[in-house]
Amino acid sequence: MAAPSIPARKRFRSKLGLRLDPALPILGLHDLILTDFEFDFHCHPRGQLAYASSGVIKVYTDSGSWIVPPSQAVWIPGDMQHSVNPEVTSEIRHLFVDPSCLHRLPDQCSVVEVSPLLRELILRVADFGDDYPPQSPASRLCEVILDELQALEPSQLHLPVSDDRRLKRVMQGMIDHPAADTSLADWAARVGASERTLRRLFLKETGMTFQRWRRQLLLHEAVDRLGRGESVMAVALELGYNSPSAFVAMFRKALGKSPGQYFRTLT
Repeated sequence: MAAPSIPARKRFRSKLGLRLDPALPILGLHDLILTDFEFDFHCHPRGQLAYASSGVIKVYTDSGSWIVPPSQAVWIPGDMQHSVNPEVTSEIRHLFVDPSCLHRLPDQCSVVEVSPLLRELILRVADFGDDYPPQSPASRLCEVILDELQALEPSQLHLPVSDDRRLKRVMQGMIDHPAADTSLADWAARVGASERTLRRLFLKETGMTFQRWRRQLLLHEAVDRLGRGESVMAVALELGYNSPSAFVAMFRKALGKSPGQYFRTLT
């Protein structure tokens, strides 16, 4: 049988996300999504774990965006509006967790590290689909993966957004030109607000200072571009760093690993 088209996969994924059956704690899906294909915002009662075994994906919710490289996965709680989009052609495994199990798992969207054990569990369980029998070896393996998900620690790859019109203009301008080192005072003049007001809004709306939010944006851009195959040298210069070593130091401080270690394929 020929592989289904992208729209058919999209409809199938929706069906999996909506089906409720406590006897099947996890429903799986193995998906190949082409670069620049965009899913509309949607939600479903089941929680969702999305893992790109190859490629890089970006997840959007009302509260911001998450960049997800192959060493990590993204957890999306049930009934949360979201969109999962590939930055490059990506092979993605989805695990949809029944609402009866969600009390055991985080209630916030988060990117999490994928250990070698969790990776193998995801690859195996994603192929179960929705036709495995209850009280079977497959269902017991799903219980193991639920235990693993409870112990996950979120990574530092969330970029929060705001509904304030002035802050939205500042954020969009920085996203459009991440290497531009525009000061908060300059942004205040552009959007018709005082510097003090913008400083207060950044803390209130994102929990971050202006400088911290910009560093987070640069980290997002770095992970995105490196995931697309750009070199460390090119990314460092494009994002305004004086040298690759300064960029690598920033990356290591934020994520605990060098870019090479971070993107190394798990075996």
